[in-house]
Amino acid sequence: MAILMQCRRAALSLYFLGPSTRASFSTSTRWRAPNKSVAMEDFTCDLIRNFSIIAHIDHGKSTLADRLLELTGTIKKKEVGKNEQVLDKLKVERERGITVKAQTASMIHSFGGRKHILNLIDTPGHVDFAWEVSRSLAACQGALLLVDASQGVQAQTISVFHIAQERGLKIIPVLNKIDLPAAQPERIAAQMQSTFGTNPEDIIRISAKTGRGVEDVLQAIVERIPPPSGTTTSPLKAFLFDSMYDRYRGVISLVAIQDGILKKGDRVASCHTKKKYEITDIGILNPEEVPVTSLHPGQVGYIACNMKESSEAHIGDTLHRAGASVDPMPGFKPAKAMVYAGIFPIDTSDFPKLEESIKRLALTDRSVTIQRESSTALGQGCRLGFLGTLHMDVFRQRLEDEHDANIIITAPTVPYKIVYKDKEVYVSNPTEFPDSVDVSSKVKEVQEPVVKASIIVPEEYFGDMMDLCFSHRAEELEHKYLDAGTGTESRIMLNCIIPLSEIVTDFFDQLKSRSSGFASFDYEEAGYKPSNLAKMVFLLNGKPVDALALIVHRSHEDAIGKLWVKKLVKVIPRQMYEVPIQAAVGKKIIARETLSAYRADVTAGLYGGHVERKMKVLERQKEGKARMKRMGTVDMPQEAFFEIMSSKSK
Repeated sequence: MAILMQCRRAALSLYFLGPSTRASFSTSTRWRAPNKSVAMEDFTCDLIRNFSIIAHIDHGKSTLADRLLELTGTIKKKEVGKNEQVLDKLKVERERGITVKAQTASMIHSFGGRKHILNLIDTPGHVDFAWEVSRSLAACQGALLLVDASQGVQAQTISVFHIAQERGLKIIPVLNKIDLPAAQPERIAAQMQSTFGTNPEDIIRISAKTGRGVEDVLQAIVERIPPPSGTTTSPLKAFLFDSMYDRYRGVISLVAIQDGILKKGDRVASCHTKKKYEITDIGILNPEEVPVTSLHPGQVGYIACNMKESSEAHIGDTLHRAGASVDPMPGFKPAKAMVYAGIFPIDTSDFPKLEESIKRLALTDRSVTIQRESSTALGQGCRLGFLGTLHMDVFRQRLEDEHDANIIITAPTVPYKIVYKDKEVYVSNPTEFPDSVDVSSKVKEVQEPVVKASIIVPEEYFGDMMDLCFSHRAEELEHKYLDAGTGTESRIMLNCIIPLSEIVTDFFDQLKSRSSGFASFDYEEAGYKPSNLAKMVFLLNGKPVDALALIVHRSHEDAIGKLWVKKLVKVIPRQMYEVPIQAAVGKKIIARETLSAYRADVTAGLYGGHVERKMKVLERQKEGKARMKRMGTVDMPQEAFFEIMSSKSK
């Protein structure tokens, strides 16, 4: 009875917190699994397997994770399809059916008469979250390479395969969705053999949805993936590969123990920040938090040690016992923002609330960079850096869902390199871009970021893909056939160098549209290249609007200028005088539209008389409108900004 009353009080308190607070509460606090205890000292290195699931987006990673959790008894087995996306905890993940944040789960599995701990890390599949994948693989010794039996090897499949191969992981090829009518397991197995060099006999064929063949995957994990190495007698070394924020306990760090034993109450130090902490809580994720007394070599778990700032938990850091010195383990490159956008509140008075919401959300997403900025048109806001356009869209949706934010997001831009005669400057905000790039200015050259893109497409759409790449300024195009077969089933892999600014707008939409959804796309950073770029500004009645500035290539400036002025003339409210809307590059006007004025009929009260009387009144009205035009200012309302920013710009 007492337990029932406590549950009721907890439910009522959550109800009165309000929707936004309940949402943040659910995302920042993990529930503990009741009445669970695990003796971690019983699991030596030879009884531990650390592995990850890697694949292209929508190939069934989360579904396979659900079946593995069921078969090992980690979660209760329900009817087929009832346990869906157990590790996808965010609302945006469940709505979109994608994995955004890598999640960890420890499973206890009996094999050969002995209990093993299988540490699973479910990773995202979209190219924007490749950093999450590389972080996760750093704590693993093996990986399940999942391929859809109906779609075959895709661009991101090849990308994650190479990441795992560079890490030296043992790769287990798995063919999923063999129960689909469109599945072609034999042909896809031949694809995997020609692409990855895998033996067809080593490929495990499963249906993660029905559970068929998943037990073979568990057996392969234990038999094929090597156990982690480490000894209990060596000095403590813990690899920090992920972190999250809890509103009550501060930063929760996920660590992989390399050597030594970590216990509650131990004092540890960071190799990166040199700060010292006391372990206040320690446990494993099963998939809920299960407190344990200690973590031993090869094991993966969470620790809480009174870290107040998320920046203290440096990803790739090595934790060691305070007072002892150890050699730090090699980390990995920090996340690098590829796309920047300004975020402003629709109501300017809501900026303090918006800034606080962005900071709270950034605690759970370490790859976002934040910087304040102000605009004469939109007021105070923040300029954020993202890993890609999907990352930006997911962050926007989380702001709206979890914090009830009403925001305007400016057009996405990329970081450009401005090479002056004596220095180099990186610019991501169009307002900071030099107005003119010519011989008279101090700018030596302008460079833009480029990426190495890979497109896998059926042969029948190859011509459309070539046209798409050329229209987006792609260079160094090369292609090769992936399939050994011939006919319409053969597929082509197209590689090219393409400017990053060309793919952050509508490139992906056009890719799917022109290929009827069959093409897959992946890219990786390829440095900077000189380019003929210019800053385009839009003038309302001769005055520039800073929030609408764009950085465009000279070959596209005419088309973009005409398109945007036609958009602006539809959304800007009419005035009592004519308003010229112009697109300018430097001192040259590229395009112009004129917003017609309201016309008052000043001759309506004149009855009869000479025509000169009417002309005199009309001339006086004309002079008044000219005076208004000289002195008046045209303010672009927030609604107009919202309408033009929400539409596609290219």
